[in-house]
Amino acid sequence: MRPFRFAATAAWAGSGEDWTAIARRAEELGYSALLIPDHLGRQLSPFVALTAAAMATTRLRIGAFVFANDYRHPLVLAREAATLDFLSGGRLELGLGAGWATGDYRRLGVAYDTPSVRIDRLVEAVGIVKRLLAGETVDHAGTHYRLTGAGVGPLPVQRPHPPILIGGGGPRILRFAAREADIVGFVPQVDPRGRPKVPQATEAATARKVAIVHEAAGERFERLELNVIVFDAGLVGSGRPPLESLAAAAKATAVALIGTPYVLYGTLARVRELLLRRRDRLGISYYAFPQRSMEAMAPLVEALTGR
Repeated sequence: MRPFRFAATAAWAGSGEDWTAIARRAEELGYSALLIPDHLGRQLSPFVALTAAAMATTRLRIGAFVFANDYRHPLVLAREAATLDFLSGGRLELGLGAGWATGDYRRLGVAYDTPSVRIDRLVEAVGIVKRLLAGETVDHAGTHYRLTGAGVGPLPVQRPHPPILIGGGGPRILRFAAREADIVGFVPQVDPRGRPKVPQATEAATARKVAIVHEAAGERFERLELNVIVFDAGLVGSGRPPLESLAAAAKATAVALIGTPYVLYGTLARVRELLLRRRDRLGISYYAFPQRSMEAMAPLVEALTGR
């Protein structure tokens, strides 16, 4: 059974100093990683921001949840990833996904293809990225990508490649992640317009997704790390201001009624017990909290990290 670890997710800061302060604070509070989304709206550019975070810290792992495959050619992505892992001393977690945000596709002026096509491209790209990061010179002629004599250097510190996180919500991408990823990230599946399907956000739906991953992974399931991105989180009590704690208590009641792993509220004791029971039942041990919840969730991070 994997020990618990936690990440903070952030996408914006008022200045460079503010951004590096977020990274340093996450490290001080015991968070394992700082993750950034990959969208084309108002947010920091992922590779630049992650490099700054890595240079401001010494232990904090850095990564994206997740780099959208359709925005980057696999050779360019592999080169950037290798350089970031090299410069950070081997602290990159390489998150990859098929792309889902329709607004990003509109901004890029590219077609928002069906999930099957987007996943086809991701499957082909992941194979290429792995080969490049392992130091191969790649010749590839596939359905979506063509490379001739492609390679990257310097190579990443983590060999054969940084841990690969593949995030998704549908059965096909979860089966692919089970076979190819080191970390499987669970998110609600989206509809053809890129909107999350609410029924996919329940605890029961997540249990079914874990079962899909377990079956597809076979013997390698025990080596996988299972991750959930939490969209909202807070603790009741724990020295928080009274109004904040009262709001957390109200949300805890609502979350208990809904039953979802993507929102986490309650007392420290209750949330700790919930995560322990969920790990025993589903194997989920890696949680990411939004930056606005980073301070509030610090007691939980201290209580469970490494256990």
